[in-house]
Amino acid sequence: MNPTGLWSSPALRWIAAGMVVVNGFFPAVWILFTSLKSEAELVQKPITWWPAKPMLDNYLRAFTDQPLLTYLKNSLLVACGATALSLVVAAFAAYAIARLNLKRRQLILTCIVASSMFPLVTLLVPIFETMRALGWLNTYIALILPYVVLNMPVCTLVLVSFFQSIPRDLENAAMIDGCTRMGALWRVVVPLAAPGVFTAGILAFVNSWDEFLLALSLNSSPAVRTLPVGIALYQGEFTFPWPIISAALIVAIVPVAILIALFQERVVGGLTQGGLKG
Repeated sequence: MNPTGLWSSPALRWIAAGMVVVNGFFPAVWILFTSLKSEAELVQKPITWWPAKPMLDNYLRAFTDQPLLTYLKNSLLVACGATALSLVVAAFAAYAIARLNLKRRQLILTCIVASSMFPLVTLLVPIFETMRALGWLNTYIALILPYVVLNMPVCTLVLVSFFQSIPRDLENAAMIDGCTRMGALWRVVVPLAAPGVFTAGILAFVNSWDEFLLALSLNSSPAVRTLPVGIALYQGEFTFPWPIISAALIVAIVPVAILIALFQERVVGGLTQGGLKG
């Protein structure tokens, strides 16, 4: 049987799409159901899928047992700051690679990809020592700057493919009209590459929002603690209040879900166009 003809079957395509949806949404749905259960219902057998008596007390306790609003604010500040700075720096890097006559351009791209392959744990000690020497431990900047470095490879690669697809004549026309090269970048190239900018921004935001290891190591003060680290503190030495932890996780998922819902078309278009252009 021809494999191409097999996979062109509508039934198989629906099955494959269903598997992707279930794999992506089932954990979030299960966490949501868990957040609406009591601890007694959670451990009873047989397992109940839907909460017998949905309750919102776990959400109240999630905000009262730990300063969840503070953690949420800190994560928003860090993720938004890291995303904005990542896009600015990545735009400069991507424009230089896409437009300037750089020697060994492919080698530069290879080095960018290679830099993203280092395990974060191997970078932890140098980053910690650098932040301590600068006196930046327990500050927002201690997380924002490392996140910018970690986001740079993927943001740069996404933007390079979009910048390369934009005709040079548009920039030349803008510079003839009086724009500098920098002005042409921000007034012509970046707006035309908006799907790629949104895609890179979403990826940078999610990476910064979810990061745990650096947030745990660099910021120990409750005043600047981010959401992933704060959620880990709900568990005690011998207790794991899963309904309360699940409620806090739902709170952590909501901002990312809203962001993706608002920019869904741009992100999907950016990923598709980037794949075709790359």
